[in-house]
Amino acid sequence: MTLLFCIITALYVMLIATFAIGFDKIKVFTTVKTPEKTRFSIIIAFRNEAEHLPNLLNSLTELHYPKDLFEIIFVDDDSDDGSAELIYNYLKNQPELQFVILQNERLSHSPKKDAITKAVGEANNAWIVTTDADCTVPNTWLRSLDSYIQTNACSVIAAPVSYSDQSSFLKRFQALDFLSLIGATIGGFGIKKPFMCNGANFIYKKDIFLKLKGFTGNESIASGDDIFLLEKALLDNPEQVHYLKSKTAIVSTHPQPNLKQLLEQRKRWAAKTSRYSSVFGKGVGLIVLTMNLALVLAIPFVITNVISTVIWTIIVFLKTSIDAILLYKTCRFYNSSFSIPFYLFSSMLYPVFTVIVAFSSVITNYQWKGRVFRQ
Repeated sequence: MTLLFCIITALYVMLIATFAIGFDKIKVFTTVKTPEKTRFSIIIAFRNEAEHLPNLLNSLTELHYPKDLFEIIFVDDDSDDGSAELIYNYLKNQPELQFVILQNERLSHSPKKDAITKAVGEANNAWIVTTDADCTVPNTWLRSLDSYIQTNACSVIAAPVSYSDQSSFLKRFQALDFLSLIGATIGGFGIKKPFMCNGANFIYKKDIFLKLKGFTGNESIASGDDIFLLEKALLDNPEQVHYLKSKTAIVSTHPQPNLKQLLEQRKRWAAKTSRYSSVFGKGVGLIVLTMNLALVLAIPFVITNVISTVIWTIIVFLKTSIDAILLYKTCRFYNSSFSIPFYLFSSMLYPVFTVIVAFSSVITNYQWKGRVFRQ
């Protein structure tokens, strides 16, 4: 048993160390001052987001980018809280802003994929940019994307997302967890093994979406509008898939307000892992889950002397240390503080949280936006 735990720990440490090395291989991009020329279609699917939409709309109206070079396509997924009216009333006073509000057409098991597919069909511009209704975008967002596109040969771009609110323990815990995902995402791109991205800041050419037949083949999976498209793009032309590591392109989103909604969100994220086509992505998920499961199971083994306290201490030290390295690098990129006491306390809770999410995502359905989705 001790040997097994040591092997699991060694695999995990090597994996995270590789991500930490890969993280540094993706250099921070600095916007180059060139005339703007890229035309964007920003797609935002929404369902009952009246609470968050004002912040998003305000950030969109403040974009430092020529208004004739982008349009905003909203897709209403059966909202009943006045979200569509809120958008129209807010933007009707912005005559220079090009926008349209579409009604979603449910054709699959995934409302969001249906919404994006409909919007892409209506898009007038060459580049698609997706974000979420509970996000805010920096005024430099499109300028950064344009600069990167003009200076790099690419057709698909993953870009960074952050949590805007860390006012409670639960929200800080989520932010730390999210930063670990971002670190692994950037690290994966750095070692040329991309396996994650975030639909809140995802950019691709319209003709690539059409060439890849959009979400055809994974319509039965409710989530994954970002990752499954990323996987298709990587199979088609991996050299054209990039990560934009830019501080001026970071989109902010909100953490979940309570533990129940956090669990439902993470179950939704976890549910698609088994459907990855990437062997590497599946392997990463398996190693991470096994490591956290091992830490949970190690406690009774230590109590019953199956594993010595010294070995268990070394395992915990190695995992905590390697995680801290990757997290510190990610925090430094985000200009976010890295609290060692908070990290150490959270690291004791994280294995239990991860195991609960993983197993509940397999044996239970999850709720999202007032709907129940089956695995």
